[in-house]
Amino acid sequence: MASVSAPAASTQPALPSGPIIFKTIPYAFILPEILCGTWVWILVAATSVTFPLLQGWVMYVSLTSCLISLLLLISYLFSFHKNSENWKVLDSLYHGATAILYMSAAVLQANATIHSEFDSNSLLYYQLNCAASFFAFITTFLYILHAFSIYYK
Repeated sequence: MASVSAPAASTQPALPSGPIIFKTIPYAFILPEILCGTWVWILVAATSVTFPLLQGWVMYVSLTSCLISLLLLISYLFSFHKNSENWKVLDSLYHGATAILYMSAAVLQANATIHSEFDSNSLLYYQLNCAASFFAFITTFLYILHAFSIYYK
């Protein structure tokens, strides 16, 4: 007679859902990514754009990644993932690609900041550009941390 064995327990930890994601690494990085990314596009929008191509890319990357991260946060909060392993792959790929795009945007924003230092327009625009560069690099770091912590988990 064939014996019926219990199904093997999954070695992968369950994906968090609901408010527990704010206490679970790497998912706890999503909210700071959104907040810092929001500061980037608010600060860039508040400056006098002297380099539309450079700062347009910064605005595109920061705004799109902020919105996609918000959708990802909502999907984790309402448990749309149904504990599928594909969500880990999607999350890792998204945060890895966004980290690369954000690094390019942060470098371009730093370049715009350096060039705005020599403009005689206003010290305020230079300070806004400095703050935008700071938050762009912080956001880049958060996306890198998120991508690597998902990858190594």
